[in-house]
Amino acid sequence: MPSPYRALFAVPGTKGFSAAGLIGRMPIAMVGVGILTMITEINGRYALAGGLTATIALSAAVTGPQVSRLVDQYGQRRVLRPVTLVAVAAVCGLLVAAGSGWPDWTLFLFAFVAGCVPSVGSMVRARWSHLYRDTPQLHTAYSFESVLDEVCFILGPPVATLLSASWFPEAGPLVAVVCLLVGVWWLTALRATEPEPHPRHAQTDRSSALRSPGLQVLVATFVATGAIFGSIDVATLGFSEEQGHKSATGLVLAVWALGSCLAGIVFGLMHFKGRVEIRWVLGICAMAVSMIPLLLAGNLPFLAVALFVSGLAIAPTMVTTMALIEVHVPREKLTEGMTWTSTGLAVGIAIGSSVTGWVVDAAGARTGYVVSISAGVAAAAVAFAGYRRLTGPAQGEEPSSDGDGDSSEVRHRVA
Repeated sequence: MPSPYRALFAVPGTKGFSAAGLIGRMPIAMVGVGILTMITEINGRYALAGGLTATIALSAAVTGPQVSRLVDQYGQRRVLRPVTLVAVAAVCGLLVAAGSGWPDWTLFLFAFVAGCVPSVGSMVRARWSHLYRDTPQLHTAYSFESVLDEVCFILGPPVATLLSASWFPEAGPLVAVVCLLVGVWWLTALRATEPEPHPRHAQTDRSSALRSPGLQVLVATFVATGAIFGSIDVATLGFSEEQGHKSATGLVLAVWALGSCLAGIVFGLMHFKGRVEIRWVLGICAMAVSMIPLLLAGNLPFLAVALFVSGLAIAPTMVTTMALIEVHVPREKLTEGMTWTSTGLAVGIAIGSSVTGWVVDAAGARTGYVVSISAGVAAAAVAFAGYRRLTGPAQGEEPSSDGDGDSSEVRHRVA
């Protein structure tokens, strides 16, 4: 491991919570593709599969920020354990309902409850921020976490697809919830590195972190970015089936994540000068442009190469987003702020997977990548439209005296 990454773990407890976070966030890569594979294995209905993953994502969009607000207020251990038990029970109910042929409405009911699954990645990043806030190490830590996110997406989809396609249909989501349970219990057992809660008092600002204009731009852009992710998952599953290699879906998606993983490793070793907002907009634009080759793919090897290239823009953009959240969200609302970006992704994934499911059923899998391109264009448009909000003063700050509204010293230290 290069020395900047190795230095992160000089603080006792960091290895433990990072490993627990890796296990606990595996479901983000396994549940969606696992449910897609499970439903299509059982009844071949892509629209139903996309609708269920969309329901989980939309439910997460509603409940995720509220769970994180409670975490900021009461601490990770007190909130995450009961919430995780509810989510695990709901996913297990969904698996039983799907395998037993229960009515569709019962599947959607369980899927909605399952959406309360906590954002484990936000919890781990909050611990890194607690340790390294306003230091150069935080950039490296966020890069490392983005790499671990992509490791999940390298390992998770092929494992979930293989389990559901070759063992039994419910196997992929079942293993995912076991990972969630183990990871959350391990993470919350590590009390030494847990950020201190911020109990509410009469003088406490009880407004949502989403009141920050900068965070609003990030979340809106991530809705479109999530639509990219959701559409690619569904379209790739359909394309692989059309090519006669459905079980290869997870491997192709893992190549996509591998590109992001490698980019994240390199990005974490670099330190930049200049405005972090410009790097963020460039990253969003790069993701949008990289969607175009997907529509031209005529076979799985070409598609895998195109996805690898498009993945190179993901992790650096995510790292830069975390740096901007640090600037635009107060410390006592940091977990909530990070979860709002996850919420934006969840809403986008819901939209992208649902729309793409209908498109694949009606016009074929390759046409599904039109949704990916459209979402990329929308993300770039929102990023450009909201650029001035990102360069303005953060929530609760006064404009800078030099008139540039940049708070550049803080931003460059973090990013």
